Amino acid sequence: MDRAQKADQVEWIGGVFDANTVVVVANGGLSVAEMEALRSELRQAGASMKVVKNRLAKIAISGRPAEKLKSVFEGPTAIAFSEDPVAAAKAVKKFAKDNERLRILGGAMGIEVMDEKGVEALASMPSREELIASLVHAIMSPAMNLASAIGAPASNIAGCIEAIEKKHQEAA
Repeated sequence: MDRAQKADQVEWIGGVFDANTVVVVANGGLSVAEMEALRSELRQAGASMKVVKNRLAKIAISGRPAEKLKSVFEGPTAIAFSEDPVAAAKAVKKFAKDNERLRILGGAMGIEVMDEKGVEALASMPSREELIASLVHAIMSPAMNLASAIGAPASNIAGCIEAIEKKHQEAA
């Protein structure tokens, strides 16, 4: 890799840390098939992964909030990243649960730097879509309750009229 390529790589890594939620993992010992399975799971979750050179990653995060992560870039490392705040963390945690050779080292989300426990806590949060669905449900519940309350008297009146009509027919 020549200097221009290294400079491009440093700029790209810095941009990833600035614009995405990033999870740093130790991927030593994973086979090619396991790496492909992890990448596939990440793609399905809307995230991506890239194996990075530690030296270039350390240069890229210098002067950024994620600079505290410099110490985790030792040995074979990769970064999983996504625009969705929890997608990368969820996919990596799920894969790491089934494969002990993948270790979560830390992560960053905006100006927040996380250790392994922080990434796991992030992974346990609901996704953006789940939050939107619960918010819509919370907003729609009062409206649905109001609609049923407004319609209930009319329904009760109709039931009463039907019962009265039935009694008259039985009496006749």
